[in-house]
Amino acid sequence: MSKQIKVRFAPSPTGPFHIGGARSALFNWLFARKVGGKFVLRIEDTDLERSTRESEENIKKALKWLGMDWDEGIDVGGDNGPYRQTERLDIYNKYTEKLIADGHAYYCYCTDEELEAERQALIADSKMPRYMGKCRDLTSEQIEQYKAEGRKPTVRFRVPADKQIVVNDLVRGDVVFESNGIGDYVIVKSDGIPTYNYAVVIDDSTMEITHVIRAEEHLSNTPRQCLIYDALGFERPIFGHISLILGKDHTKMSKRHGATSVDQYRQLGYLPEGLNNFLALLGWSPSGEQELFTIEELIQEFSMDHVAKNPAVFDVDKLNWINQQYMRKLSAEEFFETAKPHMIEAGYMTGDETGEKLEWLKSVVATAKEHISYGAQIPAAVAMYFSDDFGFENDEAAAVLKEESVPTVMNMLFAELHALEVLDGPAVKATFKKIQKETGLGGKNVFMPIRVALTGNQHGPELAEMIPILGIERSINRIKASLEKSGVSL
Repeated sequence: MSKQIKVRFAPSPTGPFHIGGARSALFNWLFARKVGGKFVLRIEDTDLERSTRESEENIKKALKWLGMDWDEGIDVGGDNGPYRQTERLDIYNKYTEKLIADGHAYYCYCTDEELEAERQALIADSKMPRYMGKCRDLTSEQIEQYKAEGRKPTVRFRVPADKQIVVNDLVRGDVVFESNGIGDYVIVKSDGIPTYNYAVVIDDSTMEITHVIRAEEHLSNTPRQCLIYDALGFERPIFGHISLILGKDHTKMSKRHGATSVDQYRQLGYLPEGLNNFLALLGWSPSGEQELFTIEELIQEFSMDHVAKNPAVFDVDKLNWINQQYMRKLSAEEFFETAKPHMIEAGYMTGDETGEKLEWLKSVVATAKEHISYGAQIPAAVAMYFSDDFGFENDEAAAVLKEESVPTVMNMLFAELHALEVLDGPAVKATFKKIQKETGLGGKNVFMPIRVALTGNQHGPELAEMIPILGIERSINRIKASLEKSGVSL
């Protein structure tokens, strides 16, 4: 085994890059960075029908957006390439020939129909479906007959009988499998393409991977892979199978639990720092009570010793809370840049604004900072600034304007606003205090009717930041329109 720790992330480019894959990549990346090891990115594209370069680009783009760089692999190169499985067929063929020559593998000429019939017979007999070894010891005459029939063989691994396969797992301890329950399995398909369980062993060994950290769903594949490691005389890597990710209802993660691909979260305006922080906590626990980590802190803190066996729960509310903390840490300029694509999509700006219009938009966007969890929520949070046509959110809000003190409050507000030399937050706050003092009314009896008249809602941004953005005339006109709708005369 190589002295330097080396891990890999080896996705199949068969669709959008999902949260589960991103979590696996992150655990590998954090582990490598923690110990000064290498992180390899290779592509497992032997599913010829479903693999696409578009999906591969999606994976690379997502990893780069999340800040996960790789030391070896596609694009960056290295001493152990190629890094796409379909470009490594000659390498696999060399080891296949060795396995056959050493008696660890053989050609199988069974048809799909014969295999299905065998499977159904075993099921009918209440036995575990597995290949029963029909082609294990074919004579040369039988082989020639099959060839004459035009049958294209697969290559099967010859599974030893009565063997215990012990997988030493960083997360689960020793996991024991019995070889008698496996059956001889295909390692090369009839079209010459290796199966996953075969190619992954050759790749990991020739790329000197020391630790294989991957999802729990691969645990059942591991005994098959271990048998190939042993047959070829390869040293096994250290395995670590991380838990499944379940939805909040403890069922398998799916679209009903929220967005499932990394790119969807990027498009929704989540921050990579927030998503990384959340993903790190899916199945891993820090040593203390801290929940918010910079990427540097995650690297220092991460340990496979603290990875849990139990399934991780994807709680979108927790993700939103974590991301909100990172949104609030953005500078005004960074927050505006995060908002821009969503504001443009909503039609609230074009992206070409300059001067006063641009500064006004920045002021508007800034009002959303404390109230949203991700970028796509910003347009709804600032919609009130772009239309003076609104209704009351409910009967309770409408009733606020029926209070006896409302005309007095509004008349004083109009007079005080017109008298202001500078319209800004402190001036508006001083105006409210003056109204309270002169009327003897409590804060709620002053603020709430003004807010409802300005927005139709009982909750929202600070009035002291809202009125300067709307301006005096627009604020007064909105209030008068709301009072008129309520039948309130000044």
